[in-house]
Amino acid sequence: MATNFNPEHSEGPVARAIEEQTAKLPSDLFLWTAGAAIATSLVLQVIGKKPKSLFVGQWVAPFLLLGLYNKLVKLEGHD
Repeated sequence: MATNFNPEHSEGPVARAIEEQTAKLPSDLFLWTAGAAIATSLVLQVIGKKPKSLFVGQWVAPFLLLGLYNKLVKLEGHD
């Protein structure tokens, strides 16, 4: 595994702490959470709570992005 070490672009202590904690989570947790947000949004839409449905539906993309970030940190590591 190749590591790219560049002292000018090192992570700060906050980012490093977040990466260490999120690396402990299974990557598919984020996928399941995104799926749950989709299902919840659908249920809210069906029962007529459109504003809440739209709000919960907007959580899907951030959960998927967090899952992708988590996977990349696990594969590539951090500083």
